[in-house]
Amino acid sequence: MASNYLAKGLKRSALTVALGLCFAGGVQAQSTSGAISGSVPAGSTVTISNNSGLTRTVTADANGRYSASNLPVGAYTVVSGGSKREIVVTVGSNTNVSFGGDTTTLGTVTVTGATIASIDTSAVDTRSVLTAQQIERLPLARSAEAIALLAPGAVSGAAGFFGGLVSFGGAGVSENAYYVNGYFTGEPLSNLGGFTLPYGAIEQQETFIGGYSAKYGRSDGGVINQIGKRGTNEWKFGGQVTYTPKNLRGNNDDLYLPNIDFSEFNKNLPATCGDDGATQCAYAYENADKAGDLYSRGKESNSWNHSYSMYAGGPIIKDRLFIYGAAEWTKNESTNAPTSLSSTFNRTDWETDTPKLYAKLDWSISDNHFLEATYLRQKTDQSGVYYSYDFDAGTSGAQKTDSFPDSLEQKNEYAILKYTGYLTDSLTLNATYGQGKLQTLSSPYLMPGKAVINNPINQNPALNGGTPIRSPQTGNSGRNSTNETSGLRADLEWVVGDHTLTFGVDNIKFEASNEGSTQFIDRWYYAKTTGNIVPGHVGNPSSTANPTGYYVYKLLFNTATSMSLDQKAWYIEDRWQVTDNFLLSLGVRNDQFTNANNIGEKYLDAKNQWAPRLGFAWDVSGDASFKVFGNAGRYFLAMPNNVAIRGASASTFTREYFTYTGIDANGVPTGLTAVPRTDGESGPYSANGEYGQPIDVLAFAPKDLKNMYQDEYLLGMEKMLNENWMLGVKLTKRELKSAMDDICDPGRMEAALVKKGIDPDSVEIPGCFMFNPGGTNTFSLKNASGTGRTEIVMSAADWGFVDSMKRGYTGIDVYLERAFDGKWEARLDYTYSKSKGNMEGQVKSEFGQDNISKTQDWDAAEIMMFANGYLANDRRHQLKLRGSYMINDEWMVGGNIRINSGSPFSCLGYFNPGNIDENSPAADPIGYGSSYHTCFGGVATPGSKRNPWTRTVDLGVTYRPAFLDKKLSLGMQVRNVLNANGVLQSDVTSEESPYVVSNTFMLPQGRQTPRTVVFTASYDW
Repeated sequence: MASNYLAKGLKRSALTVALGLCFAGGVQAQSTSGAISGSVPAGSTVTISNNSGLTRTVTADANGRYSASNLPVGAYTVVSGGSKREIVVTVGSNTNVSFGGDTTTLGTVTVTGATIASIDTSAVDTRSVLTAQQIERLPLARSAEAIALLAPGAVSGAAGFFGGLVSFGGAGVSENAYYVNGYFTGEPLSNLGGFTLPYGAIEQQETFIGGYSAKYGRSDGGVINQIGKRGTNEWKFGGQVTYTPKNLRGNNDDLYLPNIDFSEFNKNLPATCGDDGATQCAYAYENADKAGDLYSRGKESNSWNHSYSMYAGGPIIKDRLFIYGAAEWTKNESTNAPTSLSSTFNRTDWETDTPKLYAKLDWSISDNHFLEATYLRQKTDQSGVYYSYDFDAGTSGAQKTDSFPDSLEQKNEYAILKYTGYLTDSLTLNATYGQGKLQTLSSPYLMPGKAVINNPINQNPALNGGTPIRSPQTGNSGRNSTNETSGLRADLEWVVGDHTLTFGVDNIKFEASNEGSTQFIDRWYYAKTTGNIVPGHVGNPSSTANPTGYYVYKLLFNTATSMSLDQKAWYIEDRWQVTDNFLLSLGVRNDQFTNANNIGEKYLDAKNQWAPRLGFAWDVSGDASFKVFGNAGRYFLAMPNNVAIRGASASTFTREYFTYTGIDANGVPTGLTAVPRTDGESGPYSANGEYGQPIDVLAFAPKDLKNMYQDEYLLGMEKMLNENWMLGVKLTKRELKSAMDDICDPGRMEAALVKKGIDPDSVEIPGCFMFNPGGTNTFSLKNASGTGRTEIVMSAADWGFVDSMKRGYTGIDVYLERAFDGKWEARLDYTYSKSKGNMEGQVKSEFGQDNISKTQDWDAAEIMMFANGYLANDRRHQLKLRGSYMINDEWMVGGNIRINSGSPFSCLGYFNPGNIDENSPAADPIGYGSSYHTCFGGVATPGSKRNPWTRTVDLGVTYRPAFLDKKLSLGMQVRNVLNANGVLQSDVTSEESPYVVSNTFMLPQGRQTPRTVVFTASYDW
């Protein structure tokens, strides 16, 4: 939203209500600054200062208007004539401070921590800004994402997979941007999440939900922009302890495996199926005796944590050089019991240590030149131990000493340097340079001679004595990668009369080495079927000696590689104060993206991606009490580095299928006989042709590949109902115009070549390509002769698609806010929205596929049939209520309530919209198994069913004893007071093989976190 969230301790008089003319300053999203502007008698001087050495004096123009932009956020004193006011500047906002008439008559008027009205009439966008004081008053989880979820229209990602991330306005969870002190800190490989500040070091967090200017791009979802605290002329020290006791945490409910009656589905099936026409057609559970049985015990899995933090800040040289430092150490502990279907019956106890450091140096070189240096560091160490576990009894045994869970070590570092120069009263230069490094080491504990055994419950009972033979080995692959970033942005702002012109560049480069997965030992999967394992490719394992069709397959998965992404942009923007009451923002941004693989071959070099931006703000009454605003813009996204993994670089992903006649003591199958291939091939099978061969990047990515981009339109109003309450209404429409994904259907390309008179054998055709879903692309294929290349144009029709790519979001936000006045505050948000189409974005939330821009969607036409419906991040209704209340000078209470309608449920099965034998190739035309939008012989429209509504109530209380000068703070938060355990996400994959229903189909994959009690104690000197 566009509200400033500034009204703290507001004191008004009839005279101050009459003031309020606003002048446009150049402040935008992802910045670290704000602005102060207003009106005074013509020619008057206005002095603006803070407690960190900044002092600026500006002179009002002939119309009595003044403006000071690019001010660091925080508390300021504004003086004109005999009047003085104390205000707070928030990031990206313009704070109105006006002195009307004879300023000497206003000498006794004081506005503390607020401007006259809480509506920022210079904002043409929508954002939510919370200060450190507001964050402290609310019962929130200690994360940037928890703060971001307070914004209108923001919802949690798919629980169980992306639940710690946020979706804004129907966009995917990978389409957001993270910034700290003006530098991009998003996860550089996949853009899933990002680095954030120690919780107590957050000065302000801006959550951007739409309409940002041409200065910024590379996000079509939202922006989480944090500004850290800084030192002042006063030395301050403090520390905090948080404690989450294990025994006060609520428990998840026990889960039972579903037990669906398939009789209604089976009565419409033909009597017999299969190649021989003699197999009984009937849906049945993979393990019928497990249906309805206990799956997991809720009380056996729990988590708790505690944290310690401290800070210190003050002047090194008064008014010139300041330092601030904060350190936070968090220990998370959890215990996870196995389920009835686990491959190994181990209870796993995890311990994760996360120390985080933030340091900032501010140098006021002079009154007009400032330098800021920021250093950020985080280290994550995760390790665990196993305990034996008796599932039937629900009891744990001794700790295991022969096997351990995979360990994880991760290091993040950022160094950021920012210069601000007020070159003249009308010319300001900002420049930010930063570097980042992310190192990840994930290591499996390897036991000599052991392999990983999956699904031992599906072993042939005649070969294991009726008891599954399990392996103590749990991990088989690891990761040892380094990601580095370096970026520079520079902005020159020039105020010329009624125009604020800004010119700038925004460049950043990501480089990754050895990124991906490396497999160290064998991995075996047990299964059974009486039909073809992969129709059209891998045959039937059943025989007279093996009538039930028991088989096993060996998985090989290696993807580690290196890659780079270079992102460059320039922009120009004009914020034109057309009249005293009407602001027009005009801008254009030009983005360029270059992706290269492990040997430096460019597979995307996209130039001149033009992104126009247009916005307006109309101060209807001229006193900042009623604003109408709108915005239209285009937003581009780069192709993530992740695309090089299993895409632009070589990878191996194969399954080799066998029948077996024995099982050794470690669960490894013996007496192997290969299941015959039905496609004329032999050996391992790869659905996408990933056999470790080199990649021809010119064929992999078409020369006219377009980057993902979205158009967005906003229209809204904000109205002060009285001195305290503000009402807002905003309409949002987003439409994804272009997307990128991979397609893995070489057969369609062969057919197109034949149609155009080209012999498919004369060219080399890859297994997968990048393309623009629903669009037309030109591919360059290497000639089989070894010289030259052949181009072919492929349209959506050539690929067999009948529907174009679609993602549309329409939403209306209604919000009512009462800003904090020293006593209480409240905000109510209601959002009604629809997110429809056949393209969620870069991920697939239904089952947590995070292979960015290379999900199974769009891999072939058949997988997209019947895919149009409500998308994964659609929530029809959202209601959010938050607030705080000062009972007296020592006691405060706060609350945060969220009510959401359920997420869509999208069943996936074999391709059988009706009367198709699922054992035939027609039921699995691309060899993906249970991945199509049909289930149990009918079309399964996404979102035709939904998960249930959820409600969450969080409460908190804080006590600051007066006898300690309120330096001590004791608090308690109770999150999810009602201990709701609602289902957020369910298993959507219906079948393990043709007519063999997964026992976990429709089982909850993610639920609300049980009630958690957090105690806090802090002291500030």
